[in-house]
Amino acid sequence: MCIYTELKEDNMRIGIPTNDRKTVEGHFGHCKEFVLFDIEDGKVTNTSYVTPPAHAPGVIPKFLADNKTNAIICGGMGQMAINIFKENNIDVILGAQGSVDENLQEFIKGELESTGTACEHDHDHH
Repeated sequence: MCIYTELKEDNMRIGIPTNDRKTVEGHFGHCKEFVLFDIEDGKVTNTSYVTPPAHAPGVIPKFLADNKTNAIICGGMGQMAINIFKENNIDVILGAQGSVDENLQEFIKGELESTGTACEHDHDHH
């Protein structure tokens, strides 16, 4: 378990997978879109929604890196994806559930815990 006690940078882009723009999707690879929050000095300065490419090994981490994302907050993902995110200098916060906004605010306040572990089961990837 890890608590993110402070933003690593004054300016960050946080990505959160969602299917309804309100709730964190349990597995990042199964979302319809990512909400990207630009954070400056602890405040949200911009919110955008992007549709990810088709889910395939390594594609979404690269897509989010190309979109200048610094951290992803999600329910779960496999160890290979975690490694690819880290290779792209993107922090991974696992175990998130519930409201997108509440998770984002906890992250900004330094109170969000990464409680999840890498998925080890098959998600029936297509």
